[in-house]
Amino acid sequence: MNVADAPRPGWYPDPAGGVRLRWWDGTDWSDDYRSRPSVGQLLLAEKAWEAAQTAGRVADPRLPPGASGLSRADTAEIISQVREAARLEAERAADLFSQRARTATKEIQPLITQYTSKILRWIRIGAVIVVVLLVAWILFQVIAQVSFFEWLGDRIDNISE
Repeated sequence: MNVADAPRPGWYPDPAGGVRLRWWDGTDWSDDYRSRPSVGQLLLAEKAWEAAQTAGRVADPRLPPGASGLSRADTAEIISQVREAARLEAERAADLFSQRARTATKEIQPLITQYTSKILRWIRIGAVIVVVLLVAWILFQVIAQVSFFEWLGDRIDNISE
């Protein structure tokens, strides 16, 4: 590619892939990266561009990037508006995330409670089974002893007769 055919310096999608932008200095890629602008930033820049067009301050697109025809005050105002839009977007995203996190914690029952209640239920069932078996064993022992002593008494009576 000829230097005359190369795109003018600016931020372009990273040729190595990814979602970041990379600076093209007109001849080679630099090691400077930045994130892509948000939807809010793009809308704000578009409004500023339209306002500049209606005010007649937009420069010829064939001019270099620094010769836009905007004064320093106008540029500073645009930058402050972009910063404000980015701050508002970040706050909105944080509020949305917090709201979703609160909703999720209210809707989801903690797993430890779920498993603890299952374990306690099985312990109760086991305790009931143990108590029933213990009562049955005691009744069996009582009946067995009574019947044994009756049998023994009958044998002793038969011996003495």
